[in-house]
Amino acid sequence: MRLSQVIAVLEALYPPAWAESWDAVGLACGDPGQEVRRVLFAVDPLAAVVDEALDWDADLIVTHHPLLLRGVTSVAATTPKGRTVHRLIGAGTALYTAHTNADVADPGVSDALARAVGLTGKLRPLAPAGDDSGRGLGRVGELPEPLTLREFTARAAAGLPATAWGVRAAGDPDRQVATVAVCGGAGDSLLDTARAAGVDVYLTADLRHHPASEFAEHDGPALVDAAHWATEWPWLADAERRLLAGATGTLETRVSTLVTDAWRLHDEGDK
Repeated sequence: MRLSQVIAVLEALYPPAWAESWDAVGLACGDPGQEVRRVLFAVDPLAAVVDEALDWDADLIVTHHPLLLRGVTSVAATTPKGRTVHRLIGAGTALYTAHTNADVADPGVSDALARAVGLTGKLRPLAPAGDDSGRGLGRVGELPEPLTLREFTARAAAGLPATAWGVRAAGDPDRQVATVAVCGGAGDSLLDTARAAGVDVYLTADLRHHPASEFAEHDGPALVDAAHWATEWPWLADAERRLLAGATGTLETRVSTLVTDAWRLHDEGDK
């Protein structure tokens, strides 16, 4: 397939118009007329991911996070991002990003997260887009059977890829949970929304001390906090599957299993 044809499939699934105004989605690097045979999916366009793509002879990398989120005046190879651009162009490997447009898609990032941590049945947006489309940030769903918070935290840890950050919870470990809200990536902007939704537990990433501790003072949901990368990684396989379903030509695809979460070491100290 030509890159332009692959992009057409991706943009039918995750239209750029759904992205936030501050976001940078779409084709960051590459010639729309070039041929694409191999596609690598990854969360972050880091050097290690580029290494994997070039070693595999990938023609296209599809990432969730943008390489160039803010405007730049130079892509000289004197910076890590500049070197990435030079390496991609030199290898003839394109880079495409679906970020906040994939976050709000139906299904999108949070749907994949919800399934990974054990939610079944129909999911609904935590913060609907407002157009009756089923789109929106986060998802709310039910567990097959109630669990204690301790058990649900263990299930989430088992369902997500392992990271140094791990999975941690705030709340009574023996509390029963059945209705769960999730949001892939940094989700503390939806804390009040989760409380208003009447869920038993809210799982997201990047929760900060003060908002989390203040939230816990209210008689509301328990909190489960996982690594940012881990909460978004399950979406890659879903995006891969949907691209292949919409492709008109033959593509070979791979989901990167490289852990590109920023945190690499965890030490609990002396017990």
